[in-house]
Amino acid sequence: MEQPKSKDPLHGKTLEAILNALVAHLGWGEMGYRIRINCFLDNPSVNSSLKFLRKTPWARKKVEDLYIECSKDMPA
Repeated sequence: MEQPKSKDPLHGKTLEAILNALVAHLGWGEMGYRIRINCFLDNPSVNSSLKFLRKTPWARKKVEDLYIECSKDMPA
């Protein structure tokens, strides 16, 4: 019996996968423009961004929302 697919676009996606997809699609500069946080603007890296996003729920929510918005334009 097959399980129904989740309607949650973030289901099964790690924060690291979401961040890497956004960086590949938009780049750090555009991400920093859309979400004004220093880890995207000042010497950005995936590791420093992950540390910040895991500790800061409001920033993580903004990144997840941006991913959902941009996922329509990203290749599958």
